[in-house]
Amino acid sequence: MAGPEVDPDQLFELARAGADLLVEFVDAGVDADLADAQGNTFVMLAAYNGHGGLVRALAERGADVNRLNARGQSPLAGAVFKGEDDVIAALVAAGADPDAGSPSARATAQMFGRTLPDA
Repeated sequence: MAGPEVDPDQLFELARAGADLLVEFVDAGVDADLADAQGNTFVMLAAYNGHGGLVRALAERGADVNRLNARGQSPLAGAVFKGEDDVIAALVAAGADPDAGSPSARATAQMFGRTLPDA
């Protein structure tokens, strides 16, 4: 299903801002796994910017919580790096793999003395 006509850059900004409006676009047919030129999906951008609620909503709509960006980074590793506990919990609950990517979320947690919650 083709989504509504919208500027992808505006959608990526909605993800960075944690705007619930992004969920409406996904519900209207925008690909939940749309990625920017660096391979960052909505989940990656929302996770890195601390928006656990948006991460949950996107995961509920089928977004891939394990998709790596062009640098081999996972949303979970980004959330661990930033210390975003709510996002970490949302990603783990949605099935994020702590060993995916390079460095993995597990390795990132070790580097920064953080612990990952159990799935």
